[in-house]
Amino acid sequence: MFRARDQQETVVAVPVEHPPRHIAIIMDGNGRWAKARGLPRSEGHRQGTENLRRIIRACVEFNVEVLTIYAFSTENWRRPPLEVRLLMTILETVIDRELAELNSNGVQIRHIGQLEHIAPSLQRKIKQACEFTKNNSRLILNVAFNYGGRDEIVHAVRRIIADHIPAEQIDEDLLNKYMYTGGLPDPDLIIRTSGELRISNFLIWQGAYAEYYFTPVYWPDFDKDELHKAIVEYAHRKRRFGKTDEQISDDEFK
Repeated sequence: MFRARDQQETVVAVPVEHPPRHIAIIMDGNGRWAKARGLPRSEGHRQGTENLRRIIRACVEFNVEVLTIYAFSTENWRRPPLEVRLLMTILETVIDRELAELNSNGVQIRHIGQLEHIAPSLQRKIKQACEFTKNNSRLILNVAFNYGGRDEIVHAVRRIIADHIPAEQIDEDLLNKYMYTGGLPDPDLIIRTSGELRISNFLIWQGAYAEYYFTPVYWPDFDKDELHKAIVEYAHRKRRFGKTDEQISDDEFK
């Protein structure tokens, strides 16, 4: 996956001293990309999967610590059964084809979401991929598969209740620990491709203070240079977290 750059690939440098630690991406537009080219939706999904290879390489190069991708939402079960089966097959194929190389390049795979309704054979492969790469630290790749933000919060609350934690002990820090992303930094930058201007139930707890970046580019065309543009835009934004501009300026000199 991390092959040497093609000679024609544009080489860019991150123009910020501190890139976002955690980038999350809603990978949207595969079907429309295919339709615009007179191709079946299945080809759009395949090309979108190939593009993920480029984005993972770019995140490593840009020193991103965590990449979270929205691969299959809890709402995606409403799609035509044939398309759902195709998406499941693609994930299984990717695990078979890419796992060894991801591992050798220090990528740690984590699954966030429910394993319910997923075929047992795919469940096993997901668990095996997570176990196989659990000691890697170059890049954490969260694969949000059968994931929904509201469902995640419900799941966290149910686990808290099952652990018999008194209500007076429940606060934001505790709830954070029970989220699928417990122990990881919240996303600094959330990107959605294809021009849609909504978050579609993605990381709705973790993304409370994220910067959002929407681009009309379809996911299969969202390459390294497009990611670079998003990071540059992120670098130009002032993250206040409730502070005033004066307080931020004072912090810079501490």
